[in-house]
Amino acid sequence: MIERILKKRITDQLFRGKTIILIGARQVGKTTLIREILQERDFLFLDGDDPLVRQQLTNPNTKQIETLIGTSAIVFIDEAQRIENIGITAKIIHDQFPKVQLILSGSSAFELRNQTNEPLTGRKFEYFLYPISYEEYEQSEGYLDAIRDLETRLIFGFYPDVINQRGEERGVLNEITQSYLFKDILSFANIKKPEVLEKILQALAFQVGSEVSYNEIGQLTGVDKNTVSNYIHLLELSCIVYPLTSFSRNLRNEIKTNRKIYFYDNGIRNAIIQNFNPLELRNDVGALWENFLVTERLKRNHYHRKYCNTYFWRTKQQQEIDYLEEGDGKISAFEFKWNANAKVKIPSAFAEAYNPDFQIISKDNFREFVCFF
Repeated sequence: MIERILKKRITDQLFRGKTIILIGARQVGKTTLIREILQERDFLFLDGDDPLVRQQLTNPNTKQIETLIGTSAIVFIDEAQRIENIGITAKIIHDQFPKVQLILSGSSAFELRNQTNEPLTGRKFEYFLYPISYEEYEQSEGYLDAIRDLETRLIFGFYPDVINQRGEERGVLNEITQSYLFKDILSFANIKKPEVLEKILQALAFQVGSEVSYNEIGQLTGVDKNTVSNYIHLLELSCIVYPLTSFSRNLRNEIKTNRKIYFYDNGIRNAIIQNFNPLELRNDVGALWENFLVTERLKRNHYHRKYCNTYFWRTKQQQEIDYLEEGDGKISAFEFKWNANAKVKIPSAFAEAYNPDFQIISKDNFREFVCFF
């Protein structure tokens, strides 16, 4: 069992007078984490996938909730996004049963947040769970084994079932992408053309590390740029991809409005394009490395509450920096190179305008970038 960084934080928040909400993509280990936290405690488990549970928890009155809860001190509602008006029900439990610790988990970020944001304002601790992080993996497997496994993780990613089923990674990832990946979007977002959604996702997978043009993707998929934008927004809300925007402050020729799109997991990205070749047979090693580093940095900063704004930077003359962080009045710039011997210089225009810290991140020094020591 790989210890999750959020385990202690969530454990420490039990019985602090707030509802605990855990969200994230399907199959990242949310239910496993909550069950592990509660393993030595008695709790009532309610599965939102169960039709009877949905019926009991849809618009119940206080007396019905009291009957359902009984003497339970902890109530854990899994797949809570499946329950209509779950936010109102959660508010009643929180307000009318103050000694009960309510925990909700859900795989559909946009649906669960929409239902719980307003009713539970000021009443909740909310956490986001990613696929396993490199930091969690190294702490579990040890430094040498984690380093030895780095190339495999760049290809197959960090979903728990992928890690736990060695030799079956391709089948597991195909099952996740085919059975789970679009489930929330198709269920809640009334997508009329799922085949277009899949084509857009494939286009994004091939453009990892590059700026994304919604017009270009629209031409590739046969839809207008507004449809592309709406579908990508849904992919972001369902925890499949996330954006990085361009940095611009002073220079006239800076690119100001473009975005890069990254995947929360390399294995999902590779499953979408059906390429699980080893690194020596690939022409996209740079893209895999960049997606891995930006995502692991995202996990690191989120789990350890290192707040900053994140960007990439490029000019119309093709000067660029892969990744920037801005926090406490300071700018840090990073270039990503798989080859530790690659020579890179920070663009002089950027250095003169912003006076940043600058670092090249390679496979020789990446641990300091993705782990919190």
